[in-house]
Amino acid sequence: MSVPRARLLDLMRARCELFSTTFNPDGIRTGNKILRQRLKGPALASYYPRKIVTFRQFQDAFKPLELEVDNEEEIDRLEHIAAYATPRSA
Repeated sequence: MSVPRARLLDLMRARCELFSTTFNPDGIRTGNKILRQRLKGPALASYYPRKIVTFRQFQDAFKPLELEVDNEEEIDRLEHIAAYATPRSA
């Protein structure tokens, strides 16, 4: 004794509504397996250590002592800008 396919589909549809799953009687690939997975972004972001101190914070820490700290990257950047900002003679 076999159960008609229409009745099985009705049962599957009711089960999907009850358990909040996707009704997919033909077994077509929908991507739901991928969409239900946990996001990987937070895990990847937590892999890298946090930046503890920036150079600006380092400079600000030494301002009360009136010590000057040179930021070589910033100096190079400003020199680069100054070199290209001056008009070139032909």
